[in-house]
Amino acid sequence: MFKRLLFISCLLLLCGCKQQKKDKTSNKINDNSTTIRYANGFTIESQANGITIIKVLKPWVNAETTYTYALVPKEIQAIVTLNKSEYNAIIATPVENIVVTSTTHIPALEELGILDHLIGFPDTKYISSKAARKRINSGKITELGVNESLNTEAILNLRPDLIFGFAINDGNSTYETIQRANIPVVYNGDWVEETPLGKAEWIKFFAPFFNKTKEADAIFNRIEESYLEAKALASKAKNKPTVISGSMFKDVWYLPGGKSWSANFLEDANADYLWSATDENGSLSLSWESVLDVGQHAEYWIGPAQFASYQELKSSSPHYAQFDAFQNNKIFSTANTLGETGGTLYYELGPQRPDLVLKDLIYILHPGLLPNYEPYFFKPLL
Repeated sequence: MFKRLLFISCLLLLCGCKQQKKDKTSNKINDNSTTIRYANGFTIESQANGITIIKVLKPWVNAETTYTYALVPKEIQAIVTLNKSEYNAIIATPVENIVVTSTTHIPALEELGILDHLIGFPDTKYISSKAARKRINSGKITELGVNESLNTEAILNLRPDLIFGFAINDGNSTYETIQRANIPVVYNGDWVEETPLGKAEWIKFFAPFFNKTKEADAIFNRIEESYLEAKALASKAKNKPTVISGSMFKDVWYLPGGKSWSANFLEDANADYLWSATDENGSLSLSWESVLDVGQHAEYWIGPAQFASYQELKSSSPHYAQFDAFQNNKIFSTANTLGETGGTLYYELGPQRPDLVLKDLIYILHPGLLPNYEPYFFKPLL
C-alpha cells in the first residue's frame, strides 16, 4: 500500500493537469490588487476600505465550489461590518500562528520570511527544508498526524489563527470539526495548477495574510525572469532530443499527457517529448508494449517515478532494459535528491522553483548550454 501511495504521489507531481494561459492583466481588479499572471486557481482583490478578498477557484481537481475569504486588517476590525454568510471565513490580519498541510507550502513561507509563524504540520518527517527541520527538532513545529486524519485534539490545543488546508475533495470531516471550533480553514490549491509558473505564483496567495504582498511580488518576479531566461536559452539549442517519461505500476505504464505540467517543462526545455501531441492534461495509462513501440530509441528518460537506480528498475521489470535510454545510462531522476529525513526535495521545492527544474532539464538535454550549472533536483539514475 505504501509503494502504491508513493507511486501515485509521484504521478500527481509528475503529470498535473492542463490550464489555459491567462492574459497578464486578467486578474488585476484595481490598482491596489496583486496581478495574477499565470495561476488559474485563485484571485486577490484589494478593496478601497482596506479589506482583501481572496477567492479560491480550484481547491482540488473538478471542484464545483468557490471559497471566498475576507482578510480584515486588525486596526480596522472594530469598525468593519461584513455579512458573514458571504464568506467562508473572515480573518484578522496579519495572522500570527498557522498550520499548513502540504510540503509545497513550506518554501513559500520560508521565502517570505514567515516560517516562524508555522506551529504545526502533519507528517513532519516529509519536510526537507533545513530551516523547518531545525524548528521541528526544537519543538517549535508540532507533529499533527496525517493529513487525511489530522490530530484534532493537538490542533485545538495549539489554537492556530488558521489552517491552510490541502484536500482532494470536500469530504474532510476533520476540517469541519476544526471550523466548528472557530479555527478557519483556508484551502490552498497550488497542486492543481498545471503550468510551472502557475504553481509558483501561489506564493502570492500566502502574502496578504501576513502583509507581505510586495515581498511576494518581488520573489515571484525573480522566479519568472529566471524561468523565461532559461526558456529563451533552451530555444537556441540546435538539437531537440527525444524523451520518454514515467514508469509502470502493475503492468500499466503511467506517463505525462501532452498538455500536462511535466510536458510543459519538456516543451520549454526544447525537448521532443514523444507523447506531446496527446491531449491529456493528466497522465496517460499505456501498456509497456505501446511505450516500447514509440519510445524504445528515445535518447533520454526523464522522471522514472520513484525509482532511484537501474537495478531497481530492472528488478521491477526486465522490460525496462529494452530501452536505449536504459542501455546508454541516460535516465535522470529526482528520487536521489533527498532531505535530512528522506523526503524528496523535488516534491517540496520544485513547484516553488520551476526555474531550477527547467535549468536542470536544459543542463541534461542540451549539454553545453549551461556549462557551469550544478543540477538541483534531477540527477543521473544510480
